[in-house]
Amino acid sequence: MEPLNFPKYTFRFKNRENKIYIFDAIRKKFVVLTPEEWVRQHTVQFLMQEKNYPISLINVEKELIFNDLKKRYDIVIFNSDGSIFLVVECKRSAIAIKQNTFDQIARYNMVLEAQYLMVTNGLNHYYCTMDYEAKQYHFLRELPEYKTS
Repeated sequence: MEPLNFPKYTFRFKNRENKIYIFDAIRKKFVVLTPEEWVRQHTVQFLMQEKNYPISLINVEKELIFNDLKKRYDIVIFNSDGSIFLVVECKRSAIAIKQNTFDQIARYNMVLEAQYLMVTNGLNHYYCTMDYEAKQYHFLRELPEYKTS
């Protein structure tokens, strides 16, 4: 897998039936290493190690229902009260981040109502904060670090 625009992290791998698996600390299991999974695992480590979000507040690859359609979000970070702090959409590095990616995460966020959004392809990272009154998002230079409430 190619280097990404994140600090270097240590991962556990295993090879089974000619497929490489990477250990997901959130799901507590090995998952098939795809280009998108490579980005997702780096993003999880970034959120835990650089932004200090506790592993207990992080959720990965869960289903949500939007307009009677089943969708899956990549990463969600909860506040300690159970509300959603951050939604992350990960794309493989070969996918350019364009307006349709922001539209996708905005649709997910209509259901999830997070305070912050992050979109990444592992090379470029975009952070937004939500303004629900004005029904828009504002770009940020970086995500806030975790603070206990």
